[in-house]
Amino acid sequence: MEPVSIPAQRGTLEDPEVLQNVPGHVIPILRREYDDFKTESTKFLQGDMPEDEFIKFRLKQGVYGQRQPDVQMIRVKLPFGGITPEQMEAFADVVEKYVPLNKGHITTRQNIQMHHVPLLEAEVLIRELGESGLSSREGCGNTVRNVTGDPWAGVAKDELFDLTPYAGAYVRYFVRHPTTQAMPRKIKTSFDGSPRDRAISGIHDIAFRARVKEIEGRGEVRGVQMLVGGGTSIMPRVAPVLYDFLELDNGEYLKVTEAVFRIFDRQEWLRVNRARARIKVFVDKYGIEELRRQTEEELTGDWVTERDFSVEHRLFGDDERESAPSPPESCGSPNGDLSEFERFRQANVCEQKQDGFVTVEAKITRGDLTPEQFRGLARIMRAYAGGYARTTVQQNFVLRWVREESVYDVWRALSELGLGDAGSREINDVVSCPGTDSCKLGITSSMGLNQAVQERIEALNVTDELTRKLNIKISGCPNGCGQHHVGSIGFTGASIKVGEHTIPAYIPHVGGVFEGGEVKFGTRLKLRLPSKRVPDAIERWIGHYEANREEGEEWNDFVERVGTGELEGLVKDLSMPVDFELETMNQFIDWNRNVPFEVIRGEGECAV
Repeated sequence: MEPVSIPAQRGTLEDPEVLQNVPGHVIPILRREYDDFKTESTKFLQGDMPEDEFIKFRLKQGVYGQRQPDVQMIRVKLPFGGITPEQMEAFADVVEKYVPLNKGHITTRQNIQMHHVPLLEAEVLIRELGESGLSSREGCGNTVRNVTGDPWAGVAKDELFDLTPYAGAYVRYFVRHPTTQAMPRKIKTSFDGSPRDRAISGIHDIAFRARVKEIEGRGEVRGVQMLVGGGTSIMPRVAPVLYDFLELDNGEYLKVTEAVFRIFDRQEWLRVNRARARIKVFVDKYGIEELRRQTEEELTGDWVTERDFSVEHRLFGDDERESAPSPPESCGSPNGDLSEFERFRQANVCEQKQDGFVTVEAKITRGDLTPEQFRGLARIMRAYAGGYARTTVQQNFVLRWVREESVYDVWRALSELGLGDAGSREINDVVSCPGTDSCKLGITSSMGLNQAVQERIEALNVTDELTRKLNIKISGCPNGCGQHHVGSIGFTGASIKVGEHTIPAYIPHVGGVFEGGEVKFGTRLKLRLPSKRVPDAIERWIGHYEANREEGEEWNDFVERVGTGELEGLVKDLSMPVDFELETMNQFIDWNRNVPFEVIRGEGECAV
């Protein structure tokens, strides 16, 4: 089979037409921004620029402060998760050269982050990634963050139509847009064309769902339903519908979105407390009907005539089918015991709507990839996927356009990289944010708990199909970057005070839904579990569920039937704190740590 390499050219705002419509080249690269970053970083380090002013500057370039002093987190945007093999190799190169932990991290918003990078090396890192068409522009700050989408868009059997081109136009319209550079807070956006809502529309500030409408004299017109005001954190809200139908091809969805942003940007009362300055707070206070009224009024302003909302030159138009692999001349086949491969094919492989092709989802443990894995995935993309893959909100990696005959070969290649495990988006595919490994706002080591939980699940060897459908999501603080609110079982980092000492702990949530229809937030249980006892609690809940459920009863239905009080009672003894003694010292030390726990929270930059 002939390896595939997707060609690419860089573009600029001045010459956007040279921007190739290939994954990862959605945002125009402006080299002068890297020069500016180096200049401003040098000024700051020499004491010639105030820190608060510099923070606002670097956040727009996707460079975020960590809880560890003098190092940065770099957040690279992958609109709708798209990436090329060349860009995977670019990540491998910069991770090896500049990232002390020797790994990149796929986030729950389809970005790739790198941690512990010194400030001056951050400039070199983002410049080198820019050479491959990757951009960290507005990956942080009070801007329009990475625009997420369904990783199966364009190939999913159940989608109404592919929203990828319009998501690309949205990104290109709002990046560097003057209205979106200093809003009261960040804006998270998603696009989804499937009734299963794999992009989790309901938890976004702005979300678009594919719709079609019969319009007299025009026939069937493509459009979107627009939701506004979703979010998680300490005030979880499911986004209500602002408009049932907005047209796409005439740019109406861009025009209405800008109107909403302009209204949001004028809310000075939200800037007083940036920690709560999300658009959901506006919707909570005034209601979605009032936002719709103000939007209609805003759309009568003179600014509308000054804008170009046309989408033709902004659409992300990439016919992936043209680069799809031809049937292989030969392919591997399993010998001997088929069980492990069959388990992988059942759990990780989906048929595309295009005959003869499938997607293969690689389960990326904790979202972390080494340079060797980046390069190995690039090779697999070229050899078996036409060069196409996307990251997912589950911190995984979906290979697209794989020939059905090649699945075994792909599995073998993934296995050689340590990425051939079955069970993507199942109970052993645990999701978590970085927590205290890097985040200033982190309370607990969510990555450490992730490892402990996954090891326990693997040790239990869960074979029950209904149990495997559960998903576990962990956040190291109430902000919810691990999306614990929408997990079958979710945990948010907390603490338990015992005299002068503190136990790292988690607050459990049960019964959340993030895929399959409408978003549902889980119910918070009335207890706190010491971090070291969380795996025991999960094991008890699983055992109780399997032993006491009704025929075919899924977890969330079971939770609703038996009630949260019964689940609390099962682990009540685990929630009891212990005295600080030599025999109990382990309870006072967080996962992957070797010193007694204490809550250390800095001032996060999400709300700067």
